[in-house]
Amino acid sequence: MTAQPHVSQTTILSERATSAFGAMLVAIGPISMALYTPAMPTLVTAFGTTMAMVKATLTAYFAGFALAQLVCGPLSDGYGRKPVVLGFLALYVAASLVALVAPTAEWLIAARFVQGVGAAAGVAISRAIVRDSFTGQQSARIMNTIGIWLAVGPALSPTIGGILLQVFDWHAIFVSMVVYGVVLLAVVAVGLPETNRTPDPARARPAGLVSAYRMLLADRRFLRPSLVVGLTIGGLYALGTMLPFVIIERVGLSPTAFGLGMLMQSGSFIAGGIVTRRLLKRMDAGRLVIPGLVLCATGGVMLFASLSLLPPSFLGIMGPVGVFAFALALFMPAMTTEGLAPFPQAAGAAAALMGFLQMGGGFAGSAIATLFADPVLALATIVPAMTVIGLGLALALRKA
Repeated sequence: MTAQPHVSQTTILSERATSAFGAMLVAIGPISMALYTPAMPTLVTAFGTTMAMVKATLTAYFAGFALAQLVCGPLSDGYGRKPVVLGFLALYVAASLVALVAPTAEWLIAARFVQGVGAAAGVAISRAIVRDSFTGQQSARIMNTIGIWLAVGPALSPTIGGILLQVFDWHAIFVSMVVYGVVLLAVVAVGLPETNRTPDPARARPAGLVSAYRMLLADRRFLRPSLVVGLTIGGLYALGTMLPFVIIERVGLSPTAFGLGMLMQSGSFIAGGIVTRRLLKRMDAGRLVIPGLVLCATGGVMLFASLSLLPPSFLGIMGPVGVFAFALALFMPAMTTEGLAPFPQAAGAAAALMGFLQMGGGFAGSAIATLFADPVLALATIVPAMTVIGLGLALALRKA
């Protein structure tokens, strides 16, 4: 039996238009990160600095991206989605221009931090825009479409960045970011209606912000999906910090081959998204959650077994990672919808905190990885543990 859609109120945007705006907004964050990575070695020479300083530009971007989510979400609850998106996108464009003409590595680090702040609104507010008009099966379908584009952007961006670097120079990468930001700014200004029907400036004040987050953290309806997603998606972020050291240094792939090999992870997630989209036509999204989490944990256990019993190899690592990535796409739409649905008046805060917990899971996993002397042991331990704990937590909280 086909699940019937649930719509929260009279919709301002159609399902297709909401998916399109959501995909464009959510992609700006990962694209701005991944497009830049091929230029990092070149920037060491261009600025006469060290690789540590250039890596700090990536860390600064992550920091701005993670922290700003906690602010932009409540701001959109207080003053509306559209003006906050426009303000943060304008900040992103300005920071991209500063990065383009940065005279020193220190200027580039500062510009990347502000760039991360500007890009944060894309992830947090795109989900809030969905919640403003849709819940249930329609919301899950939209979240599924957004998730697919969230994977497509990072998958193609390193290749595009490498081509720009080869044909022009590193400046062209930041020019492309400026162009994307300006186009997105214009599209939002002209085409995006205000979807927050009940903005209240009190929600954006410090007391309102603290109250919203306290309420969310005390509510199991938000905590269950958000903690599970934080562990599993956090595992994906942590994975990205460990894989280069294992596959390049221990398996022996070149950086170029490693970049191509990572398409296996993105491709698996995209394939999972396509399968999920087909399944959502015939069944309720909630029925995919436990099977998806079981498959996710299976991928984690396979990774542990492969690295514990066999010498590290590309297929021995990326095969289980592919299973893990495929599974994420099965339960992400339903769990994101579940976490946001009960909070229409605080959708921005809920989306922002959910995104922050995902980033927090990634940072926690990456930080724990630094405690291991052997990166292979870290990879074999941390990601499998996060997937298994995520499944256990989902089952325990569901039973409770």
